[in-house]
Amino acid sequence: MVTDPFYATSVLVVDPAALRRNDVISDERDPSIRGGRDQAAEQPDETGDARDRAGALRDQAGGRRDRAGALRDQAGDRRDEAGDRRDEAGTLRDEAGDQRDQAGVRRDEVGALRDQAGDRRDQAAQQRDLVTERSEENPTAEAAREIRARAALARREAASDRRRSLEDRQAGADERAQAQSDRGTASGDRGAGADERGQAGLDRDTASGDRGSGADERGQAGLDRNTALADRGASAREREYSSVDALTGAYLRGPGLVELGREIARARRSAQPLVLAFVDVDGLKAINDSLGHAAGDRLLLQVAGELRAKLRSYDLVIRYGGDEFLWVLSGQTIDEATKRLALVSVAVADGSEHGSMTVGLAELGPDESADDLVARADAELYRERRRHRDAPDRE
Repeated sequence: MVTDPFYATSVLVVDPAALRRNDVISDERDPSIRGGRDQAAEQPDETGDARDRAGALRDQAGGRRDRAGALRDQAGDRRDEAGDRRDEAGTLRDEAGDQRDQAGVRRDEVGALRDQAGDRRDQAAQQRDLVTERSEENPTAEAAREIRARAALARREAASDRRRSLEDRQAGADERAQAQSDRGTASGDRGAGADERGQAGLDRDTASGDRGSGADERGQAGLDRNTALADRGASAREREYSSVDALTGAYLRGPGLVELGREIARARRSAQPLVLAFVDVDGLKAINDSLGHAAGDRLLLQVAGELRAKLRSYDLVIRYGGDEFLWVLSGQTIDEATKRLALVSVAVADGSEHGSMTVGLAELGPDESADDLVARADAELYRERRRHRDAPDRE
């Protein structure tokens, strides 16, 4: 139960959902003006949603890039492990070569000692041969000299072979040293590459964390927009309810006159006629005094209901006063409005409360304001009431 703003009485509350469905009280009468501020507020929300979707797509692409980078790093780690194993094998081969070279050096040293011993033996033999040659001719000594000469030649050739072998071993040692240096450089490069991959992994982790934070922020922003949307919806409903008479579902006087001004502007833009009906419910005070305000409320509801039943979806109904309504008929002449109002009068008379109403009609004139139009319709209402009162057959 709520109190009628025009009468100190308790009345039944009209279902807000039903009020919203009725075109008389809904901003949906005019798409050019309904929810203008809310639509303007929704545009940034749509832009924010689009930005969030683009951000999510960027994050997905970044995730794919990070996974590809992680796979590349894993492949690089495997290559480095294989290179390390090759270096270890090369080092083992170099160590074996060094051991072979050391054994060769020892063999060369032993060979050189044997050659030196052979040279001393040959020198001693030559000494003996010289003594023998002075005493007598000795064929055996000649043969011995030839043998020693061949042995000396063989020793020189062996010494030459040992020198060449030493040179080869030295060259091999140099090559192994260079290979060891190359392996050290390659190992350093692999270490640097591993460090870069480690840093890249950290960068990807940081980027992934940033994307996660960005996703959280976008999610919170989405929740904030949804909350703002719900708030705007609640505000729109509050504005709608604050513009509507809770008893009859018609516009209240203030908001209704604003809508009337818009209807007048629209009629002038489209060069269409507009008729304003000033409707007064007859005898409402007497009904309130004799039958109670509940009966008066029922009569008001009946009149408002019949007005809504006979109007078009975009016609405007305003509760102007306690027992007064304004009915705005766009694109209608006074003759067409009179026919419609006659149907409403018959329906009200035949209704459960058997009420009646008096109506004053005024068609919008050039350069006429909303107040002027209401004043003319009000004046027509009083003239109509006097005509009814002065009619000889009226009781």
